[in-house]
Amino acid sequence: MKKIISLVLISVLALTLVFSLTSCGGSDSITIAIPNDTTNEARALLLLEDLGVIKLKDGAGITATPLDIDENPRNIEFKEVEAAQLPNVLKDVDYAVINSNYAIEAKLNPTKDSLGLEGSSSAYGNILAVKEGNENSDIIKALKAALESKQVADFISSEYDGAVVSVVDNLTDGYDSSVDYAALAGKTVSVAASPAPHAEILGVVKTILAEKNITLEIKEFTDYVQPNNVVESGEVDANYFQHVPYLNDFNAENGTHIVSVAQIHVEPLGIYGGKQTSLDAIK
Repeated sequence: MKKIISLVLISVLALTLVFSLTSCGGSDSITIAIPNDTTNEARALLLLEDLGVIKLKDGAGITATPLDIDENPRNIEFKEVEAAQLPNVLKDVDYAVINSNYAIEAKLNPTKDSLGLEGSSSAYGNILAVKEGNENSDIIKALKAALESKQVADFISSEYDGAVVSVVDNLTDGYDSSVDYAALAGKTVSVAASPAPHAEILGVVKTILAEKNITLEIKEFTDYVQPNNVVESGEVDANYFQHVPYLNDFNAENGTHIVSVAQIHVEPLGIYGGKQTSLDAIK
């Protein structure tokens, strides 16, 4: 009899614990995955603030972290994830804030699949970058002119439907009149880039440079660290994947000497649904 009573008490306690967890919101907690690098994490938090999901402390800006959240009415849990892995964890979280290049690579359309999209701020324009001291060489000037061409701007407009936006003000015909292209004939220039959209855009550049008998070698990377390392070491001539705030932070943290040569396009950051299909759970 005592054994039966003990089992009943255990069952009651177990049910009480389950009820208590449910009542405290344990089963209803929301998780949002965000990039773990300094500048893109801040962008993600600023986007969530713009959407009315959280409120950041006064003065929190492009270096904001979850510690700068002043109001979190839904008690959202933030999961910091390496940016390239965000599409892979999307199914395991309620939402993820993903850089457009990784979204596009994962077959997500930022303008159609995202539940909220960052404005096209030129502060986060993706740049062509080189090791300091190489920015005025003819081969880099030729590369820059090709990236700033009308051909590239037209490709961006037609290919990405607003998910990638050209920010070049003065479009070229693909060439720089100050460059001695005859002297560059037969040479190769290498660029480190993420697969999408950067390597795809560089495909247009490759055709432009080929007209002058210059070979463009595109080296694809899926992370945000190695493209800067290989430019710093001299293994690769340039890279095309990042924005200036990220580059400045990288240089400061790593003692590297990489500089921006040209700003080419903007990729708005977006929030995507994993377990959720709308923003209703966090609005």
